[in-house]
Amino acid sequence: MGAMAALGALPAGAGALPPLPTLGVPGVPELKPLTRYEAMRLGPGWSHSCHAMLYAPNPGMLFGRIPLRYAVLMQMRFDGLLGFPGGFVDRRYWSLEDGLNRVLGLGLGCVRLTEADYLCSHLTEGPHRVVAHFYARQLTLEELHTIEISAVHSRDHGLEVMGMVRVPLYTQKDRMGGLPNFLGNSFVGTAKFQLLFALKILNMVPEEKLAEAVAATQKPKKPAIDHAAAAAAKAANELAGPARAGNEFQDSAENQAAAQAAAELAEQPAAVPESQAALEQLAAVPVAEAVAAEQPVQPRADAAAEQAVAEPME
Repeated sequence: MGAMAALGALPAGAGALPPLPTLGVPGVPELKPLTRYEAMRLGPGWSHSCHAMLYAPNPGMLFGRIPLRYAVLMQMRFDGLLGFPGGFVDRRYWSLEDGLNRVLGLGLGCVRLTEADYLCSHLTEGPHRVVAHFYARQLTLEELHTIEISAVHSRDHGLEVMGMVRVPLYTQKDRMGGLPNFLGNSFVGTAKFQLLFALKILNMVPEEKLAEAVAATQKPKKPAIDHAAAAAAKAANELAGPARAGNEFQDSAENQAAAQAAAELAEQPAAVPESQAALEQLAAVPVAEAVAAEQPVQPRADAAAEQAVAEPME
């Protein structure tokens, strides 16, 4: 089913178009919407990017109890950012849809969109003048799976496209698992805004659930517990316990031995240290002899001079 069919038939006249819906999710900056007619009237200084969201109802259950609701395709890009299939379209040579299908053929290989799949256009933020066109096509789950398989064999797989991913549209009981954690990833350009906009406009996720998921990503996360490090620290403490007990016992035994040695030393008569005896013996030697003993042997010519110096003055 085309995106326009999901929104209802739109009048052909540009002036009769109803006001474009806004996202209206707290915490997500709004982009300026414009109609397809207005976008086509922009001057040559504007670039046009076209991207598509392919999705399918999914009756599956995660863990047998969490409804999966829909399968929505996005892709991991070469720069590590999440985005939708598509790219820039040169309006000098291609219509929006022809340019989009050309890019999709490089990344997916087997899908073609039409103007009936057009969903919205927005002016992007930033220094570049870019208008982002967004398309959405509902498929069956089997058709979506076929596209996932063919994407692996496309020309850009492993080059500009690292692989397809599915968006989890549920929120687990911890209020983070599923869509909130997914929204915490890094997205390219307007991809995150386009995802939330499409989920709201196509009634794939209730608006309050989108707001809760966005709000959960803005809360400071608790530091993750490193269970391996905690177990290692616990084991180290358990091993250190006996070692500390052994050290305390050894210290106690050494202290007792030192005390006993001190007591035995106190009972013995005081002995003159060898250094003190050497000093007393040195004091008994005449100073002149001590000096002479320390002086090196001098030549005979100097001996008389030393003797004269050593003799007392009259």
